Amino acid sequence: MALEYTEEKLNSLDKETVIQLFLSQQEQLRQIDHNLQLVLEQMADLKRHRFGRSSEKHETGEQISFMEVDGKIVFFNEAEAVSVEEPDNSQEDVPPRRPKKKQGKREEDLSGLPVVVVEHSMEEKELAEKFGQEGWKQLPDEIYRRYSFTPAKIEVEEHHVKVYAGKKTEEVVKAPHPECLLRGSLVSPSLEAAVMNAKYVNAVPLYRQEQEFERYGLHISRQNMANWTIQCADRYLAVLYDYLHEKMYGYHVLQADETPVLVNKDGRPAGSKSYMWVYRTGQMYADRQIVLYEYQRTRNASHPEEFLKDFCGICVTDGYQVYHTMENGREDLKIAGCWSHARRRFDEAVKALPKAKQKDSRAYLALTMIQAIYREEKQLKELPAKERQNRRQLSVRPLVEAYFTWVRENIPKVPQKSKSWEGFNYSLNQEKYLKVFLDDGEVPMDNNAAEQSIRGFCIGKKNWVMIDTVAGAKSSAIIYSIAETVKANNLKPYDYFEYLLTEIPKHLDDTDRSFLDDLLPWSPNLPANCRKPSKDEVK
Repeated sequence: MALEYTEEKLNSLDKETVIQLFLSQQEQLRQIDHNLQLVLEQMADLKRHRFGRSSEKHETGEQISFMEVDGKIVFFNEAEAVSVEEPDNSQEDVPPRRPKKKQGKREEDLSGLPVVVVEHSMEEKELAEKFGQEGWKQLPDEIYRRYSFTPAKIEVEEHHVKVYAGKKTEEVVKAPHPECLLRGSLVSPSLEAAVMNAKYVNAVPLYRQEQEFERYGLHISRQNMANWTIQCADRYLAVLYDYLHEKMYGYHVLQADETPVLVNKDGRPAGSKSYMWVYRTGQMYADRQIVLYEYQRTRNASHPEEFLKDFCGICVTDGYQVYHTMENGREDLKIAGCWSHARRRFDEAVKALPKAKQKDSRAYLALTMIQAIYREEKQLKELPAKERQNRRQLSVRPLVEAYFTWVRENIPKVPQKSKSWEGFNYSLNQEKYLKVFLDDGEVPMDNNAAEQSIRGFCIGKKNWVMIDTVAGAKSSAIIYSIAETVKANNLKPYDYFEYLLTEIPKHLDDTDRSFLDDLLPWSPNLPANCRKPSKDEVK
């Protein structure tokens, strides 16, 4: 508790004591002001998270200038780099230009869809009454087009299997017929594919599906749908999941991320966090993408260690320490960092400032520098991996080195524990990992692809909040894996689910798993209805 001084007490103190007291009070005020600024920044950040836009877009037309000093690339004229010209308000009332409408878009949208011609004509009697004795002639048709939509159609398939027996033997033979997906159940591949597509692609919880089926006169409880889904995932789709897991080890670059999830009945107190991990092939691979989810009760290092135990190469992640621990214990694994996470701290710092001060801040300049790195990297997107690596050394590395030089010079100039300080500190702690992409053309700059792959799950859990059982969590991981892999390979999820649930049951007794090659998302033997039409086909 601070001491209180009266005027009489202060008059009784000698000069040296008064000076020390003043300096002490000055330090306390400085600390109070520092803490107040941190609290105000945190409040502004919380307010933005609650009411603001979630976009991290950094809009600036400024170009950062560089120069070489003593063999090092440094920023030239830093004050000019952050200065903001007075806005030109002379054209404030000019409405923004609307983008030009893309020519041929309607034809592109309609291409590939079946066309049903509906003719509208008049009878000869009507025409004679209209045109009289002069007669009439037919001109080219006036044509207009409309989308026609047919709602879901539900029928009962009643399979009559012919049974035969020899007249003189007891042998009985049945006509060939598809096996039941689940013995004693009414579920079919088409129905289960619809349930999976609705929940794991379109984020429609089972209770809403139950209500929708009711509207069609179909009484299917959510409990039945949950049981069907768990059994089909475990019995059929898990076979393909394991095969894709093996295939994933053949890639040079993977990406990983994780997100929390609540599981109701997992033997722990209510509210205990579980985790859904996601692993995917590198963003730079244009085709044959694999996305795999894995459910685990915790977030410790043993889970990625086990999942990636046979993987040799580079794994792109955020700054979570367990991945770095893995790298330290293995010689055949390297971890690459995420520049998107590095810029995110500065984005939060800028948005926590008043608008008038944003462009004068070091956080804004840091964002502009990182944007310059992204701009150069974007120009290399279409290049082969080896050429991209060579070009990175020439055009991207100097920007990266200059950025870290600037960060080291400026971190002492910002208040500790502030958002800007956190951004500087994150960059310096992750410097080794953030530079990995420079030396390998197959490694992306960030982990955005993994975050996008886990987004479908995050959207879904906002609707269903929690998973009821561990079995449900594991089956969800399998189905989300298939769904995200399908989307990454430009297939139609519903048609692909139905095809898998039709074909895999035929091979359950096979000891040879080579049949799975024909079921892979990139297999040329997939039926045409599983594929989305490519842009070339649309044209």
